[in-house]
Amino acid sequence: MADIELDERKVKILNAIIKNYLETGEPVGSRTISKYTDLNLSSATIRNEMSDLEDLGYIVQPHTSAGRIPSDKGYRFYVNNLIASKDKEVSDMKEWMIEREEKIETLLKNVAKVLATNTQYATLISAPSVVSNRLKFVQLSAVDENQLLSVVVMDGNIVKNKIIHIDKPLDNETLLKLNMLLNTNLNGLSVDQINLALITRLKEQAGIHDEIVSQVLDTVAETITEDEDLQVYTSGATNIFKYPELSDSKKASELLDTFEEKQSLIELLSENASDEETGIQVYIGDESPISTMKDCSIVTATYELGDGVKGTIGIVGPKRMDYENVVDNIKSLKEQLDKLLRNEKKNDS
Repeated sequence: MADIELDERKVKILNAIIKNYLETGEPVGSRTISKYTDLNLSSATIRNEMSDLEDLGYIVQPHTSAGRIPSDKGYRFYVNNLIASKDKEVSDMKEWMIEREEKIETLLKNVAKVLATNTQYATLISAPSVVSNRLKFVQLSAVDENQLLSVVVMDGNIVKNKIIHIDKPLDNETLLKLNMLLNTNLNGLSVDQINLALITRLKEQAGIHDEIVSQVLDTVAETITEDEDLQVYTSGATNIFKYPELSDSKKASELLDTFEEKQSLIELLSENASDEETGIQVYIGDESPISTMKDCSIVTATYELGDGVKGTIGIVGPKRMDYENVVDNIKSLKEQLDKLLRNEKKNDS
């Protein structure tokens, strides 16, 4: 969404500053902008506009020189407008990516590699996993006089069975009432919606069978926490060290450690996959949830397999990354993955 503070002339000058800085990595002066834009403005006029942009927080002056560089706010304005303009048809993915890929793991590793090659930044991608955590249904069945079988089914057809021990046998009518109580109140709810008030009400309605309700809810929790560890594939980690602002020994070491131990990456990708927003997400500088990447930009997109099963693609580079190229590549690969993984799912069915 366009910022109401900026008129057309300021937008053109800000875009010119950002594009020039993306290309050179050097602070940009008014004389450079006067040659770079089609506004036919004098250097003095451009200096005044640049001064306004600095007052508004879109550019900063890193040294005493006349040159300016984009601030995080300036990058954010540029990225928001870039993404808004990128709703055109995405091009089909290169043929080699769809040549008889038999395993999702191999496919995802190839996705990370092609992104790293095409963008010259570091890339990461998570394997698809169940993220919605919505309860489909609960079924209680008698095994014998002292045992019930609790079956909990979550989105993505994740199933958890648990034996519940009981002191006295339950007749069919009581079992039916408990099944109706649980399913009427729980079906379709996300885990976050199963709160203390709901649990208390369920137990009250279950009466002497409140312990059965407790154990069923424990099974729901176990179904979520026992989900497999998220797999993350990375490529091109050393690409980001080509950029001087990221290549000093301390920053380089911290970034490399982040890519090697992966836990921070897993948390980032898990957070993105669980978000309802499945479009392009961009973290610039201090917006990054990963402390070692505060001097970087991170661009992510979520791909979907259906039934609440999602994964995330990510690209990490300097704040002066080529956002246009990154957005084009990540959108193309997201679209291709959505189609390819859904086709694999159909073939497996």
